[in-house]
Amino acid sequence: MKTIRQTAFGLIIAVAAIAAGCAVEPGGTSNTNAPGSPSPLVSPAANNSVSKAIPVTLPVLDALFSDEGFKSKLKTQVQLNDDQLAQLQKIAADEVAGLRDSNAEEQTAEQLAKAQQSRERAAAAIRGVIGEQKAEDLFALARDYWVKGGETLDGKPTASTAPEDTLLPGPNAVPKDTRIVVNIPAFRMDVFHEGSLVKSYKIGIGYPEFPLPTGLRKAQTIIYNPTWTPPDEPWVKKMKNVSAGEQVAAGSKLNPLGPIKIPIGQPSLIHGGKSPAKLGTFASHGCVGLTSAQVLDFSKLLAQVSGTELTDRSVQSYFKDKTKTRVVKLDHTVPVELRYETIVIEDGKLHIYRDVYDQDTNTEANLRAVLEANNIKLEDLSEGERAEVLEALNAMSRHPVKTATSSSTNKSADNANASASPASGASANNKTEKAEKKEGTARAKKPIGKNQKEVVIELAALNGKGYPEAVNFDTGTGKPAAVAIAKSGR
Repeated sequence: MKTIRQTAFGLIIAVAAIAAGCAVEPGGTSNTNAPGSPSPLVSPAANNSVSKAIPVTLPVLDALFSDEGFKSKLKTQVQLNDDQLAQLQKIAADEVAGLRDSNAEEQTAEQLAKAQQSRERAAAAIRGVIGEQKAEDLFALARDYWVKGGETLDGKPTASTAPEDTLLPGPNAVPKDTRIVVNIPAFRMDVFHEGSLVKSYKIGIGYPEFPLPTGLRKAQTIIYNPTWTPPDEPWVKKMKNVSAGEQVAAGSKLNPLGPIKIPIGQPSLIHGGKSPAKLGTFASHGCVGLTSAQVLDFSKLLAQVSGTELTDRSVQSYFKDKTKTRVVKLDHTVPVELRYETIVIEDGKLHIYRDVYDQDTNTEANLRAVLEANNIKLEDLSEGERAEVLEALNAMSRHPVKTATSSSTNKSADNANASASPASGASANNKTEKAEKKEGTARAKKPIGKNQKEVVIELAALNGKGYPEAVNFDTGTGKPAAVAIAKSGR
């Protein structure tokens, strides 16, 4: 049996609270799911059955404890009494308070270490309250309850409306159906319609202590003029003119959800209300954040790809009275796939993103898996290309090694001729030694900044391969897409 520490705290996926309507659920789709990467939420081969490996953290429990249905199940299925529940709620609340005090925007190595120690102490506390077996049962119930959670018009969870779609297999998978794909470390959300990418959005993501989750979700409704009920959480107590449990009216300047929210499985949301400066950075307590203009545009596009009739006139009428909430049910459920992929081949270019949630995904093993998914081996690249890629991979990790050239770089170079793919070996190694040295010198003159969020490397072997480039990229600035894309370096 796995220890509670392994089960509960192997992956940091935290949330604010269900009542806030901006929280997360566990699971993951990452580059190859290598060791240190998030565990998959759903196994495509298992028809979306819940993976037993999904960890649940105390902040997740803190959110679930706000749901009376969940607490009722703990009493009946795990046989917990009111005193035990009260003790667990306090442990979870104290953990969230500690996380919030650790400065989400600047997660230093020391702060991360302290957070890990705090989680370990909390795991031991849970075992002390309810014992090993009941603790295992509690987390198993939490995983099942969270993964199956959904939001319908009456707000009640349902399994019958869940889409049959599964997570797409393999790294950088390109949808062939209609679905939303969010890549968290890329700060990007894509809308696919029948296999074609029709629009991309720059987004804000959850703070490190309240990360955006990974896995397969669903969009069923669009809610215009949403209200907001602040949860009883430390971060709410720091807000002015807002009290926990007191509903903030639709249209209020104090309402952080903006003019529109799209539930994507209880209790996560895609919502507006963010400033353009918050896009491309940490911006929420576990939700996909957009500007108000972006979320309005997205809501119309979502209705269109789901086959739902929604006219501009109808939308305008909803906003005539901003204090009145309107709910539009989509004619067809749209899957929302939340990914954590820091290594992406995108139309011939290799993109390496900062490992923002410290998931240890920028590894050579993951790089090889991404390349091999496109029928390329690392040894197919030239020596200079390999050196550049591996050093960028190291620099973009959360804990880069302070060496100019890693041993893996030398090893890959030594084995290049012996391991290269027959189809590409000749083209990858046709440069002269002099050209290689010149190339290496030129590459070395481009240092990677400490706060740089993305490295883009053009590789000849990847021409025409990979995930599609952003289309009609909406960066939230209000500028034409072509201008925005040019300035972002895409």
